[in-house]
Amino acid sequence: MKMSASSKSVSPVRVEKLGANIGAEISGIDLTQNLARPDVKQIKDAFVEHEVLVFRGQDLTQDQYIHFTGQLGELTIHPFATALPDHPELIVLDNDKNNPPLSTDQWHSDEMFRHEPPWATALRSTIVPKIGGDTCFASMTSAYEGLNSSLQGFYNSLEAVNDFKVFRVLYSGTREGRERLVELEDLFPNAIHPVVRIHPISKKKAIYVSPQTTKYIANVRDFESEHILHMLYQLPEVPEYQLRVRWEPNMIVLWDNISTQHYAPRDFLPHRRRMERLTIKGSRPYGIAGKKRHKTVKMNVRGTDSDSRTGQHRKGLTRPANNILKAN
Repeated sequence: MKMSASSKSVSPVRVEKLGANIGAEISGIDLTQNLARPDVKQIKDAFVEHEVLVFRGQDLTQDQYIHFTGQLGELTIHPFATALPDHPELIVLDNDKNNPPLSTDQWHSDEMFRHEPPWATALRSTIVPKIGGDTCFASMTSAYEGLNSSLQGFYNSLEAVNDFKVFRVLYSGTREGRERLVELEDLFPNAIHPVVRIHPISKKKAIYVSPQTTKYIANVRDFESEHILHMLYQLPEVPEYQLRVRWEPNMIVLWDNISTQHYAPRDFLPHRRRMERLTIKGSRPYGIAGKKRHKTVKMNVRGTDSDSRTGQHRKGLTRPANNILKAN
């Protein structure tokens, strides 16, 4: 017997838009339960459209949180952050005056130093301060769409070199740390990503550079790179592209690392803020030139060595050609 349209089951998932250009709240579901396939699809569709999803009042165990996020994609392990022994994919961000967060107060997309950065990040609140501790998000697809068409065409042609520079401070204090840093440089050589990245699902274009990981624009002179990046770094600060999330207990926020950047102010200090983070596997970034095999550059070309800190690398306003694998 064929079911009528009115007799078909209706998904309980409700999607409510939060911002003009970014963000939606998901309600009507209990994440402690295994989700039906139609519900997972609806969440994924809403995620691609709205770029940031907020789930309120979800009192989950760690296993339930991992299970829910795992239904959206394969979970990954962060190479530098300390994870739980029994859950290597889960990072606990437990911060207060004695343990302040590391460089979260910069606009960034997670793990851009990887050749295949994570597609999405999930963050769950377990302890929230009474004041402060919000997370700000910016739609980098809206930032791109807001550009003059001439600037869009210019940025479309550029590539940027990315490094795990924000984490280098963790290994600089001891000889053992410096030796470990050399090993990590071999494991995670600098990655070249397009300045304008195409979302593999929505096909929208997004600005994809960050002061947290981007070292310079490839194949241009130093002063040109600095000015280009200075302009691009201003884009997440446009209020019309933003969503500010005020955390509540038992809240989960899921954001798209391809199409958004985020900024976590440290204004909650000295009070405590405890979060649990998971990341979902992504793919190799590509731009208008299409998908290419990954490219690497030698470490310490610029931005992390002594010459970069003193400015000697700018002598003659050129970069030594043998230090760079140029883009084709």
